[in-house]
Formats: sequence, structure tokens, C-alpha cells
Amino acid sequence: MIGVFLIWVAFRGISFRDLGSILSKANYLWLLLSITISIGGFAIRARRWMLLMEPLGQMPSFRNTYHSVLTGYLGNMLFPRLGEVSRCAALSKKENMAFDKLIGTVILERTIDMVSVLIILGFMLIYGSASSGAFLTDNIFKPMNEKLMTWFGFSGAIYILAITLFIIFLYLLFRYRKKLSKHPVINKVITFMSGILDGLKTIAGLKRKWEFIILTILLWVSYLLMAWVPVFCLESTSGLDLGAGIFILVIGSLGMAVPVQSGIGAFHWIVSRGINFVYGIPLDQGLAYATLEHESQMILIAILGSVSLFILFGRKGSRILTETSPSHDSKE
Repeated sequence: MIGVFLIWVAFRGISFRDLGSILSKANYLWLLLSITISIGGFAIRARRWMLLMEPLGQMPSFRNTYHSVLTGYLGNMLFPRLGEVSRCAALSKKENMAFDKLIGTVILERTIDMVSVLIILGFMLIYGSASSGAFLTDNIFKPMNEKLMTWFGFSGAIYILAITLFIIFLYLLFRYRKKLSKHPVINKVITFMSGILDGLKTIAGLKRKWEFIILTILLWVSYLLMAWVPVFCLESTSGLDLGAGIFILVIGSLGMAVPVQSGIGAFHWIVSRGINFVYGIPLDQGLAYATLEHESQMILIAILGSVSLFILFGRKGSRILTETSPSHDSKE
């Protein structure tokens, strides 16, 4: 429902007849190039995830890791963040790996991705145009700051107390884990959290650090090209340079981070408004670009993700997307 609302907000006041006319004149060869780059990006992400799993003492096959990654992307189309769980569940079943430890590697991977976005954002703010910084300030930083001020201004003590109690809870849980582990339910919680911690520790035991760094750079270069190449589909956006591609990558990543299925609506809104504000691209043209980029990726993921799910589990594959209980997959 939130995604539908965001779509309505993004396309409000836009003539769909005019939008259809714009899309009918697009050069889809550039979109095919973008899709090809995406497929390469999936492979890079799969290989990088394998490197994070290597310190666990078990190296999965590239085939199963690749198809699990695509299964995860498919899961995100059904429910926000379901993909993180479903790809771990898929690989856990195929490779007989501990589900909780895989979750730890995914949390680590997402943290690295977040840091990467912040680095690119910092680079853009330093070397980018003043208008791009103004757009982010007015539409991201200020609203976020106001929201935080509202939360902490009226109930800051409650949040601080909650965080403090949670930290104390974790400390007591691990301090007295031997005694508490006698209780079956608490033992499962301790075991699961210990597995996640093992997954997070893999960064310290990374055996191929340079390969991991190079793959991370290549991954974000592929994301940059996926954001920039589609601009050449439309005459109105074909003049946008690589700097504009970096800007679209940053704001698009922020849009995709919104907790709705695959950033639907949020991506369209922020990208179309962003390139309108910074580069003067009309809203309908910006929405046409956002639609080409976003929907081409969604169609690609729907097809490849479904194929990957079938390759991994056949007709029983659909069950993986609804499995959210770690106890089903955790193995020692």
C-alpha cells in the first residue's frame, strides 16, 4: 500500500499519454546495455559474498551463490528486506551452511554498501555542483533532521533508555549465556545471535582482501553505469554527463533504501525531482527516465530471479521466499 501511495505521489499531475509518447520514442538499445551491465553486477555481488563466507570454513559454489543472490532480489520485490533472509535461506539449504552465520555476512555486506554510498555522497558534495547539494539538503538532510528533532525533542529520554536497556540485555545475555542456555528458547536466541556474530567477524579473517576491495569498486562502477547509461535512451536526458550519473546513483540509492518493495515510487519521485531541480529536466521526462531504469531492472529480476529459484529448488522454490524463521535453517 505504501508503494502504491508513493507511485501516486511521484506521478501526480503527469499525463500518462504524454509519458507513453516519451517512452515510445526511447532508444532501447541503451537499456539493453544497462541490463547487460546489471547481469555482470549480480555476478560481482555473488563472488564478493563468497569471499565474506570463506572465513567461515566453507566456500559455496559460485553457481548456487549467484542464484541465491537473484532469489534475494526477487524476494525484495515481494516484501521489503525479505531478500536478505530468502537468499540466506536458499544458500543455507543448497550448501548446508548455517543460516545465522550467513545472516551475519549479509549484515556486514550491507554495512559495507552503506559506507560506500556515504563515501560517494561525500565525494559528490565536495566536487559536485551547489544545486545537487541544495537538493539533498532540502529533500533529505533537513527533513531527516526535523524528524529526528521531533522524535528526540519530545521523547529523547525514552529512546536513550530503550537503547541502554537493550545494551544491558545483550551484555547479560552473553555474560550468563551458559546458565541461560539451559532454557531451550533462550538457548536458540543465544545460538542464533552467536552465529550472526561469527558472520560479522568474517571481515577480520578475510583471506582475499584485495580481491574484495577490487570487487567492491567494480560493483559500484557497475551501479554507476546502470544509472548513467539509460540517460541516453531519451533525447532530453542524453546530455547528462558522468557527474549526473553519480548524482542519480546517490539519490537513487536513497530511494531504494525506503522500506517499500524494491524502492517502488520512492525511486521514481526522488530521481525525477532530483534531475529536475539540478539539471532542469522536465518532470515527465525525468519520470520516463526513472521508469525505464527502474522497471527494466524489475523485469530483469523477476525473470532471472524466478529462473534462479527454479534452478535451485524446482517447483518447491516458492517456499523459500516465505521462510523467515531462522530456526528452520540454522545448522551447527
